[in-house]
Amino acid sequence: MKRINTAILGATGMIGQSYLYLLSNHPWLQVTSLTGGESAGKKYGVVAKWRMSSDIPEQFRDITVKPTEPEEVKADIIFSALPSSVAKVVEPRFAEAGYCIISDSSAFRPYDDMPVVIPEVNPEHLGIIEVQKSKRKWDGFIVSNPNCTVLGLNIVLKPIHDLLTIKKAVVTTMQAISGAGFPGVPSLSITDNIIPYIAEEEEKVRFEISKIFGSIEDGKIKLSDIKVEVCCNRVPTIDGHLETVYLETEERVDVDRVKDALRSFKGKPQELKLPTAPIPPIIVREEEDRPQPHLDRLAGSVPGMGVTVGRVRRGLDANSLWLHVLSHNTIRGGSGSSILIGELMLAQKMI
Repeated sequence: MKRINTAILGATGMIGQSYLYLLSNHPWLQVTSLTGGESAGKKYGVVAKWRMSSDIPEQFRDITVKPTEPEEVKADIIFSALPSSVAKVVEPRFAEAGYCIISDSSAFRPYDDMPVVIPEVNPEHLGIIEVQKSKRKWDGFIVSNPNCTVLGLNIVLKPIHDLLTIKKAVVTTMQAISGAGFPGVPSLSITDNIIPYIAEEEEKVRFEISKIFGSIEDGKIKLSDIKVEVCCNRVPTIDGHLETVYLETEERVDVDRVKDALRSFKGKPQELKLPTAPIPPIIVREEEDRPQPHLDRLAGSVPGMGVTVGRVRRGLDANSLWLHVLSHNTIRGGSGSSILIGELMLAQKMI
């Protein structure tokens, strides 16, 4: 495949840096445009306060950062790392100008003509793009990557819901501080502490799970009737969201069958052998004390893209299940999954 010209909106921030880190040697995508605010007009290597573990990839150092305006960008696919407050104004201008936008922000996730996509879980929701374009009179479109907490969880719920009928999910999250962006949570608030509240997070998780498991009816995404309750906590780990999940099902639970379903699960990205697709997408651990963020956040054939499950066991009765889920919130839950959406759309000739 010929490499596709790619742009990153908001390239100097933490999410933008994560995109560049993952795209530095991508076989399909070639970054040709970077945008920013106050950094516009300067070389990326000069203005980026690089916070990844390795140095800035050489191919990006001398790229001049452009203003975040459609006429300044030349690309076939755009990844948006803009904060939601900016994205809700800027991204529609790009879509109206004919650009394909894959967004990491929450700005448009609530709208019923905006697909929120996990490539392994609901790739069929990409089918609503044409409705979106017609309704909004855009030549381009916006696709959203889900909340980082939702992403790993829904990948695990998918094969379970295919095997059994989930009636209710009760989730407790232990979310890493990198999920708050940079500079994140003040050190004196999170050190030696757990904060049992993340603003608007619980509402996002409940809504996005229902939307991702929803169906397209009459040109709209109809929410699923899965009942979800969630308690979100910020904990003093750097990366990796750990979640305890309690499920109630209509059918009797066979724990071994559930484990087999998780281990054998694969979606479109695995079938198409997309570059960023982990094989397998779900890793089941049998140790009694796994998964752990420090040990398992970079799991997978593509580091950080695998989701790890452990402590799979029967719940209070025969129709219930307990398990722990861990995913890397800035890779699988952020830029990595947006890149995977782009790869899927390219493979399916939607771009």
